[in-house]
Amino acid sequence: MRNDFGSFPQRRMRRMRVNPFVRSLRRETFLSAADLIYPVFIVDSKNQSQDIPSMPGVKRLCEKDLLAVAERSLAAGLTSLALFPVIEAQIKSLDGAAAFDSQGLTARTVRLLKKYFPQLGIICDVALDPYMSHGHDGLLGADGQVLNDETVAILKRQALCLAEAGCDIVAPSDMMDGRIGAIRQGLDHSAFQQTAILAYSAKYNSGYYGPFRDAVGSKVNAREVDKATYQMDPHNSDEAMMEIALDLEEGADMVIIKPGLPYLDIIRRVKDRFQVPTFAYQVSGEYAMLKAAGLQGWIDEKRCALEALVCLKRAGCDAIMTYYGLEAGEWLQQQQD
Repeated sequence: MRNDFGSFPQRRMRRMRVNPFVRSLRRETFLSAADLIYPVFIVDSKNQSQDIPSMPGVKRLCEKDLLAVAERSLAAGLTSLALFPVIEAQIKSLDGAAAFDSQGLTARTVRLLKKYFPQLGIICDVALDPYMSHGHDGLLGADGQVLNDETVAILKRQALCLAEAGCDIVAPSDMMDGRIGAIRQGLDHSAFQQTAILAYSAKYNSGYYGPFRDAVGSKVNAREVDKATYQMDPHNSDEAMMEIALDLEEGADMVIIKPGLPYLDIIRRVKDRFQVPTFAYQVSGEYAMLKAAGLQGWIDEKRCALEALVCLKRAGCDAIMTYYGLEAGEWLQQQQD
């Protein structure tokens, strides 16, 4: 390309890529362990964790192993864990009563973690699907449809139960209408004004959740449960903006988009429009694809996993919930060392 200064380009973009220190000076997006939330599956066992075949490297954690993971997470620079319970079949029901049992698995686990690691932030999922014998996120009516308002009443009780156990952030992931306002009101009226709400405001009806449903046992007779009547249509973007606006009006402190990498456009729109703490959930299917390809030697797993997390951060995420949380935190720590 010719210009007034001769036959060479006046602006050489490669000058800012020529060596590592220059690339570092030019870098726009930075990923740290503090940006990562590690989701963990918990089981009602003191000494026996369980492998999850569709999520290599991830386990359903018994009490002993959970405490070890919490300690490793803090050492790696992570600040929080998100708890997802695996409920035994005989405890599941049609009314989801186990969801607000103060002696149930999640509440006991919160108290345990706060006893040994009081500095660790605890995020608890608020949803009924782990507790329902039919695998849906709410109560079913006679026509088989999920009942919105009746489900919200139970979610409110569940959130209060978790706050009483010591949970720092409740994260409603059910996609019922009006549940954020009801939960906020319930927490505030019970002197839990400081318990924050992370709203799954844009949770899409995605095919990327399969390994998660294996992990928590929310499939029915090995069949996927159709959640299209309450989770969002993957074709829609404007609808996500409406969902998030409503949740913020009702009292959400943070919002999360789920899945993560396939929805970078949603993350960017949300951050630009609302300028609120914006998270993404890099879900089980995203993790499983990277992990499987890495195990086959088809990709450099570490490089690709960190690149995917950087892309989520660059798109506008303030934090990322990811099954790579612990590994990525330790990888980033090694890079600093």
